[in-house]
Amino acid sequence: MTQITIIKITEYGPWTLTLGSDREHELQMLQAGMYREVQKLFSEKNALVFSNRFDEFFVVSNGLSLQDHIEIQKKLAKFSSLKLAISIGYADTPFEANLKAFEGKKTPVILDKDLTIYGFVDGRSDQLVTIMHFDVENLTSRRKVHSPYEITSTIFRLYSRMSDFFLQKNSLAFFMGGDNFMVISGADHRENAREFLDVAKNEFDITLNCGIGTGRTGREAAKLATNSLDTIRENRKSGNERSQIYEMSCS
Repeated sequence: MTQITIIKITEYGPWTLTLGSDREHELQMLQAGMYREVQKLFSEKNALVFSNRFDEFFVVSNGLSLQDHIEIQKKLAKFSSLKLAISIGYADTPFEANLKAFEGKKTPVILDKDLTIYGFVDGRSDQLVTIMHFDVENLTSRRKVHSPYEITSTIFRLYSRMSDFFLQKNSLAFFMGGDNFMVISGADHRENAREFLDVAKNEFDITLNCGIGTGRTGREAAKLATNSLDTIRENRKSGNERSQIYEMSCS
């Protein structure tokens, strides 16, 4: 079971027009600052935030109650005058949880009218969530023959393919910067990881490594996924098994 919280800046478009034409630098700073604050507040409760289109954020919020969301929303209101809407959903897969959160806002199912919170809250601390952490192996060698922008173009094309692939698996993929990606995963995560490693190699001539972590919270799952990725590197350096996939679980 995965609980997803979606945070959206509301009435953002009309507000940006009030800043005049020379506004882009201000918007970029505001979005970066908002992401930092949202990540800080949710990570303090062991959740993990992913940026989605800069004015919207997805949170793996397993274990968080409605009261937790109310507390965070009140703090965010003090951080910025911009209004934020929160929608929450939970389901057996991350994509279905996203749909549930969307349904809660669209219907709407109001959880707190004054704080603009919608949706459906699970909040149980005994549910598990799985996160995959992918990175590109030996990207340094590509930098010797390709310019930084060409590298970025390749990474974005890979991300687009990854997003489409994992959407079909009811999972949600996010670009984390550099050559790193994380996927909030549904079932059959190891099998799906292996299949996408083949896609990356055959379609992009890119070798990926994948660390998988399963935990009770977003932070715990991401920590175990990154620890798994580090284990792949350590095994390779020590001359041990050259596996491209490694998995850890809290259970």
